[in-house]
Amino acid sequence: MLVSVSGSAIVYRPQLVKAFARQENSVAVSGARLNDRALTQRAQQAYIGFEVESIFQSRRPDRPATVLLKRGNKHISRLFNPYTGEDLGDPTSPMENAVDWLVDFHDNLLSGPTGRFWNGIGSILVTLTSLTGLILWWPGIKNWRRSTVINWKAKFPLFNWTLHSAIGFWCSAIVLMWGFSGIYFIFPAPFDALFGNSQFLFWLARLHFGRFGRIGRATWFDWSLSMLWVVFGLIPVVLAVTGFLMWWNRVLRKKGPSTGLRESIIAR
Repeated sequence: MLVSVSGSAIVYRPQLVKAFARQENSVAVSGARLNDRALTQRAQQAYIGFEVESIFQSRRPDRPATVLLKRGNKHISRLFNPYTGEDLGDPTSPMENAVDWLVDFHDNLLSGPTGRFWNGIGSILVTLTSLTGLILWWPGIKNWRRSTVINWKAKFPLFNWTLHSAIGFWCSAIVLMWGFSGIYFIFPAPFDALFGNSQFLFWLARLHFGRFGRIGRATWFDWSLSMLWVVFGLIPVVLAVTGFLMWWNRVLRKKGPSTGLRESIIAR
């Protein structure tokens, strides 16, 4: 559920980053620039315990220097005045940091390679659950149409069952795509060996993120499709909630949706 919600939130990641990117403040040119050694000393004095990984000095004399620092597994990036050594703050805006946090959660569960591995296992489970769900959904050749609609007038257990069944049927392809593409992103080697540099993997990646146009040149159709992806991204949430309620009624409450309920749905 959380991976689905975070995925919906970052569909517009490129547009958000571009819209909220921090504009570099110009600095007053006064005398000679500090060399890298002097900037390193200023940065380490400001951030005790950190070591400077790299320093980037802009070719423009009125631009700040970017300093990358590291302490253990923590990395930070700061802007410094190249003439006075003053700390000018984070080079990225709060919105960019929030989007980066969501991306890290969606990709790595905020746990680096370990979280990424378990995210891949989750993608495998989503794919298997979708495939087994389609098998369990099949009500027979004579009654399959009844399992594609929601019974809005039924009592809650039956309504929940038909909601899960109908949404699962109509959205099975897109959920399978997300599960399959998630496996590809985490474990790419088998896919690369099987498909190489084919357009299949290119479009699989674009479908996963819902990006169909180029940043800055996207048409209203591209934006509409992206918004549709935001909504579609919440489908696994609905399936998870309705699936949990079905399990609760079947297993814990020992009443509600059961094999008898399935037979009653077909009979109706």
